[in-house]
Amino acid sequence: MNRKSQWLAIIIIIVGMLMLFNRHMNLLTAAALILLTVGMLQIRKGDTHKGYRYLGIGAALLLLDNLMIVFLIVLASLAYFYSKNKKIHFHDYVWKKQNFMARYYWDQSSWRLRSMSLWHAIGEVNADLSLSIPEEKQTIVLLQGVMGNVRLTLPEDYGVEIEASVLFGRINLLDEQDSGMMNKLVWRTPGYESSEHKVKFVISYIVGDLNIRNP
Repeated sequence: MNRKSQWLAIIIIIVGMLMLFNRHMNLLTAAALILLTVGMLQIRKGDTHKGYRYLGIGAALLLLDNLMIVFLIVLASLAYFYSKNKKIHFHDYVWKKQNFMARYYWDQSSWRLRSMSLWHAIGEVNADLSLSIPEEKQTIVLLQGVMGNVRLTLPEDYGVEIEASVLFGRINLLDEQDSGMMNKLVWRTPGYESSEHKVKFVISYIVGDLNIRNP
């Protein structure tokens, strides 16, 4: 049995077991699970464009057929977000915002870097720290949600610490890529302790694509 046949067999077994234990599962849900599985396999192989296309179609089918499950996933993500907020010692004037859909383009002009806590069901964040104007010596940025696309550009004069977790998707750190399931990253820039300005990013998504690069 070749590699493609092995993966096809695994997918069929997984869908068959789910249908066996859940008699309410229909063909639409089965198709969604197959597309999600194929998408994750494509991302793992490095074909992210095709992989995220499959993930998007699969998620859309699940959304159509399992509104309650999607609603529970969103609630679970929000609950985790508020739990994480309590563990992080934010000051009183931190910027907090929750949106269903959000886009932050901090890579096109100068922008204010301040402590913030952001949650979104679907979001995109592009941040170039070389264009930022820091308001404090130590900044904490919390980014969480269900699906997210994050691009961070790190200059040499910043001390940056990153704690990231992506359940399904990809983390690309300075051209070193880790894709698939349950990806985690704990990393600091060289000379972090001696840097004048320090930024800590805490990033968590169920489905995400995190890309960290130099200017």
